[in-house]
Amino acid sequence: MDTRDQSGLVNGLTSVEQRALRAVAVQFWVNGAVVASYVPRLPGIRDNLGVDLATIGILMAVATGFGLVGSGIQGPIIDRIGTKRAMLGGATMLLLMLPLVALVTSPWTLVLVLGVLSISDVVTDVSMNMQGSVLSNRRDKPVMQRLHAMWSIGTVVGGVVASLMAAIDLDLRFHLLGAAAILAMTLGYVAPGLLPDDDDVASNDPARPKSTVSATGVVLTFAALGGAAIIPEMINSDWAAFRLTDDLGTSAGVAGIAYVAFTTGMVSGRLAGDRIVERLGGSVVLQRATLLAAVGILLATLIPVTAAVFVGLFIAGLGVSVMFPQLYDAAAQHDRPGKALGGLTAGSRIALLIAPLAVGFMANNPAITVGGAIAVATVPAAVLVWVLSLRLQGSDS
Repeated sequence: MDTRDQSGLVNGLTSVEQRALRAVAVQFWVNGAVVASYVPRLPGIRDNLGVDLATIGILMAVATGFGLVGSGIQGPIIDRIGTKRAMLGGATMLLLMLPLVALVTSPWTLVLVLGVLSISDVVTDVSMNMQGSVLSNRRDKPVMQRLHAMWSIGTVVGGVVASLMAAIDLDLRFHLLGAAAILAMTLGYVAPGLLPDDDDVASNDPARPKSTVSATGVVLTFAALGGAAIIPEMINSDWAAFRLTDDLGTSAGVAGIAYVAFTTGMVSGRLAGDRIVERLGGSVVLQRATLLAAVGILLATLIPVTAAVFVGLFIAGLGVSVMFPQLYDAAAQHDRPGKALGGLTAGSRIALLIAPLAVGFMANNPAITVGGAIAVATVPAAVLVWVLSLRLQGSDS
């Protein structure tokens, strides 16, 4: 329930800031919906291009590499034009590129389109997290976790719609053009509501002690955190079904529930995360969440019982859910936010390139189960987030 004080503030925010928070929340939803609009239809795109799965994997990896470019240029872009223009510019490019995914005629044009999508996503992502973090920290009760829940909900909505469009065999061009047009309407709501002046996005408390870590150290620390945090999220999402089909011999229908179990844990954790952060503090929540994620992963990957896999993935989803929202918040509130956010996004993009190849290589070895490969890749990553979060807390104290 909103609480209004005598000055007219609601939950600590002015009416302008409340409107900005709603605008940022909508943009989080849009970003999730854009990606989910084309990913479920990649098999059809693959068939249209006449390439095999291995080639698609390589193309996706190369396109993901473009995100590293976005990580490098987002800081100068935001410094030059501000978070509002950067967010709207990035969002516009996302919506312009989305229909072009359906028009590609060669593997390399697909790489180019997805690469521009990746760069635009990074710029939009960092900008909306900066404004979201500032508004969350000005509020009486934090909302950063719920903002990221909006992204997760956007992926669910976009994915369901894309799956339905594929089921009725709607031409991909009409689907993505329609999706882009509908999502573009949201910019008419988002644009007027954002904080217009980056003086309003100055996130650092002047009384807060400055970090003693060098600029390079900040980049490297957050890059390691970003890379380590994305691995449990991505690998459990992408490989959960293979754990059941290849290791336990379940049907594809049963295996699909594994993905649902993990994503349900993710959404549940993000919807509840703000209240937990308010009660325990962000650093404590991040550290405990990483340990919870590790426990859930071990349960899902090492116990050869279908029910244990579902329960473990749900627990892992709960733990993983708070990692990135909390890390984005820590990066945006750092006294070097550009360096911290750049490192965070760059590290996650590098991990997106390397981790799937490593898991695939291990899982292809007859001596290692899919569950074993998942555990080897993700549990150390979760522990690394825990270790680095302790170091991060110590450097800022």
